[in-house]
Amino acid sequence: MSDCERNYYRSLYEAVRVINSSLEPMDLLNKIAEQTAKALEVKACSLRLLDKAKHNLLPGASFGLSKGYLRKGKVEVAKSKLDKEALQGKTVYVKDAATDPRFQYQEAAKTEGIISILVVPLKIEDNKIIGVMRVYSGTERTFCDSEVEFLIIMANLSAIAIENARLHQALKSDYELLTAFQYQTFED
Repeated sequence: MSDCERNYYRSLYEAVRVINSSLEPMDLLNKIAEQTAKALEVKACSLRLLDKAKHNLLPGASFGLSKGYLRKGKVEVAKSKLDKEALQGKTVYVKDAATDPRFQYQEAAKTEGIISILVVPLKIEDNKIIGVMRVYSGTERTFCDSEVEFLIIMANLSAIAIENARLHQALKSDYELLTAFQYQTFED
């Protein structure tokens, strides 16, 4: 087993451990972004979630990106061709973000020192995609098949964690409504 594979297994273990220990989505996603970036030895990792209208990708979590870069503006699906491709279920590779016309914020990427990017969908089921996961490299880099596969696994784990947190929140709200209704009914 190579050192690279050991890093992947350690990161997977850590991601699963975090998913099982908390239902706070921001904590979960930030830890997963950090583990993913460290395992793949890249500059940064981010997760973006589709808004309800499915027009924009909202910031979900990140590791390794500056606040200035994160505030560069909203990612509009219609203007970000690479995200549009990822939301169709494809894995998308960008060799140089500063020159690739599919990337919405080329100048911001150049200022941030981002060169290569790999984007995968956040899939809950085979056909339900809720966002994207990206990794950013500060040097021109290609990603081997095992790195792509690892990123897809981390994205799928992230999507499960997000869905579990959403279901937990909905269940909690329903329980609070039911409790309030019962309290009101028995008081009258």
